[in-house]
Order: sequence, then structure tokens, then C-alpha cells
Amino acid sequence: MQVCPRFPRTEALIQSFASDLGADFLAYQNHVCRVLNYFLALTAPQSTVPESVLIAAAFHDIGIWTAKTFDYLEPSVHQAMAYLSSQGLTHMQAEVEAIITEHHKIRAYQAHHKANVEAFRKADLVDISLGMVRYNLPPSFVRSVKVTFPNEGFHWRLVTLTARQLRRSPWRPLPMFHW
Repeated sequence: MQVCPRFPRTEALIQSFASDLGADFLAYQNHVCRVLNYFLALTAPQSTVPESVLIAAAFHDIGIWTAKTFDYLEPSVHQAMAYLSSQGLTHMQAEVEAIITEHHKIRAYQAHHKANVEAFRKADLVDISLGMVRYNLPPSFVRSVKVTFPNEGFHWRLVTLTARQLRRSPWRPLPMFHW
């Protein structure tokens, strides 16, 4: 397994949110690139990331910054749907929406677009868990991805956002997770 160093389409989309992301720009971009590398490895022998996944990846957590909320799935979907509509890509809406809304699903995803949604869900969990959950990905590969795309404070940002959410809504500390 080799690390894919660039995802131009996704990186361009993330760049369009540079002002929203501010100091978290590189942290978010690297998170997305790590997730896409894990996605590729989990879907091998597929050699490319489908366009729908490249787009969903750019938007999957963006609502944290654009809507300034930790309950970000709906705002992230809204941003993605607006983009798809503006680009004449409405045929991808159902899949992109499923990838975004289900990427923190606790149980395996079993509905439409299962292969890409489930692989993305697993890839995101590999990154969020700092590689403690690997779904049989080799530890050396996970390390290589993390070296190529350093954390840049992404996980610390998640810790601070979780703490803030816990203070605001102690009964709903992680609103993005669901069964």
C-alpha cells in the first residue's frame, strides 16, 4: 500500500473554505487526506476515489466551521448540496448526503450506496481513533499516512469542541453520533 499524496479536487474544495477554517485549514485538509487514503486502502483493489467520495470528503465536517456548531452534519450536508446543485451534479446528491450523514454511524451502514458509505465511515474512524481502530490496515501504512499528513492540531480541536459541547449540552455531548 502506498500513500496517495494529493487529492486535487478535494483540496480545491477545501481551499474555498479557507476563510471559514482559518487557523484550522491545514488540520482539516490533512484530516480529509488521511481519510481518503484510508478509504483507498479499505476499498482496494480500487485505484481511484470516486468523485462522489472526493466531494463528500471535503464537506463531511465543514459545518463545524461554516455554521460554528458541533452539531454539524446538517450544515455540512447543506453546503455539499449547494455545491452539487451549482455544479450540475445533482445525480450525486443521495450518495454524498449518505456519506456525510452516516460517517459517524456507530453500527455498520446497510442502505443505499453501502460500499462507499461504509468504507468512508470506517476510514474516518481510523483517523478519529488515531489509528487505534484500523480495520486490518497495516500499522505501517497508518503511520505512513500520519507522517505524510500530520495532525496539525486536528484532534486537539476535536477535544476542545467536545468539551465545549459537553458544557453546553451535557446530555448530548456528541450530537453527530447515532446508531
